[in-house]
Amino acid sequence: MTTSTTDSAAALRPGPSSVDLTNDFSGRTAIVTGGASGIGNAVARALAARGARVAILDVRADAAAAAAADLPDAGAAGDADVHAGFGCDVTDETSVARTIAAVADRFGQIDVLVNSAGIAALAPAEDLDAATWAKTIDVNLTGTHRVAQAAGRHMLAAGYGRIVNIASQAAHVGIDGHAAYCASKAGVIGLTRVLALEWGGRGVTVNTVSPTVVLTDLGRAAWANEKGIRHQDEIPTGRFATPDEIAAAVLFLAGESSAMVNGADLRVDGGFTIR
Repeated sequence: MTTSTTDSAAALRPGPSSVDLTNDFSGRTAIVTGGASGIGNAVARALAARGARVAILDVRADAAAAAAADLPDAGAAGDADVHAGFGCDVTDETSVARTIAAVADRFGQIDVLVNSAGIAALAPAEDLDAATWAKTIDVNLTGTHRVAQAAGRHMLAAGYGRIVNIASQAAHVGIDGHAAYCASKAGVIGLTRVLALEWGGRGVTVNTVSPTVVLTDLGRAAWANEKGIRHQDEIPTGRFATPDEIAAAVLFLAGESSAMVNGADLRVDGGFTIR
């Protein structure tokens, strides 16, 4: 038995009739871990400026609350309570579960998750102690899984979600002194691919952004030296990234226009890893 052309065409699943290119997050709720500072804060501010209601999660509850209070309220007509800060330890499963439940209760939905919480404890591989290794993996990799799992359950139930995990150029290349960090960020990319495979057909896309060195306060402090100058010169564009450049990449992956981007890694590294 043959299938007619008409029958075959009817079996094709249609995509959207149009694509929203505005990066408008009005009516969306976004969670940003590590959102009290650095890349996470730049992402939180960018999402809020485009109408999202933002929940900032940070291990420092007071810093999370202060950062949330300082976010723009473009989509809230001056409502000072549109955003919220929550203390959350991503290494503690109970803390994560409690916090994600509190966010869902506060906002009624979870549409976007940006996993930005992370640490970079550096040492030569032969000197790297077990505690430092374990903490780096627990925060950067297992913490990402804990939050994605807890928030993802809400997204899957709703049939919609965007998860963006912050990886690193260190996931793709070896960097001196970064044994635990490289391993953790490579793991984030592996985890993201599996989540994208399992969840993409259920309305939830999962992607990563891999930055080069970013000029946050910590980034400047760590790289404003001869080592930093040498590393900067290794980047084809000749400089490090700004937090807002990373936020711009996240906005694309978190928005409506990226519905067909799933399991991808967007490198914002000036071309460092193309060599």
